[in-house]
Amino acid sequence: MLRNFKITIEYDGGAYHGWQSQPNRPTIQDEIEKAIMTMTGKKVTLIGSGRTDAGVHAYGQAANFRCDTEHDAEVFQRGLNSLTPNDIVITACRQISDTFHARYDVISKIYQYRILNRPIPAAIQRQFAWHIIKKLNQETMRIALGTIIGTHDFKAFEGTGSSTVNTTRCVMNADLVEKDHGYLIIEIEGDGFLRFMVRNIIGTLVDVGLEKITPSDFKIILESKDRNLAGVTAPAHGLVLMQVKY
Repeated sequence: MLRNFKITIEYDGGAYHGWQSQPNRPTIQDEIEKAIMTMTGKKVTLIGSGRTDAGVHAYGQAANFRCDTEHDAEVFQRGLNSLTPNDIVITACRQISDTFHARYDVISKIYQYRILNRPIPAAIQRQFAWHIIKKLNQETMRIALGTIIGTHDFKAFEGTGSSTVNTTRCVMNADLVEKDHGYLIIEIEGDGFLRFMVRNIIGTLVDVGLEKITPSDFKIILESKDRNLAGVTAPAHGLVLMQVKY
């Protein structure tokens, strides 16, 4: 019987070349598809909510697959977790409507970017945060973040060489919160994201925090649609896909 399953995946992306299957490179999609093949003897295509780039992590990536199987969701969850590497965990699995599509049914996604803002580096969690030594001006960073809320053309923050035709996206929320031990958490929720969009926003936002540019300059960059005016692409290891909403 052909059944449709939705899974939620947590992963440390440090050892992988992103979510999407690539020849001769380890990816999250490939590892889970291999585990499903081992369980069922059938080749399936795992449909993710979207790509995450090499080195990016996830607490709440979502995906679905259709398979002719008698296994129920609980069996799949246990089986996949026994077959995938320790840095990939299926945190939820359930049978879902045949019409559900993990990519096309997305309402919004929430990403978090973590910065360690202190002179001394971290021993623990160092692989999950961008270490910036110089004190960042959080007030001006929050002002700049406010300018991305709403519907905008985010071409200025798109990865160079991308072939995306429509670069307009809606950002519902964007905030910066200071945590203990010098960590800053930047959270952005949007209806979709261009390639490298969050990391390019973060790189430019850090320029604001370092007072290389002003919040007004940040807004001008957004409106310019010119990637050359924006800041560096923030390192992948600080980015986490937190949740996909349907």
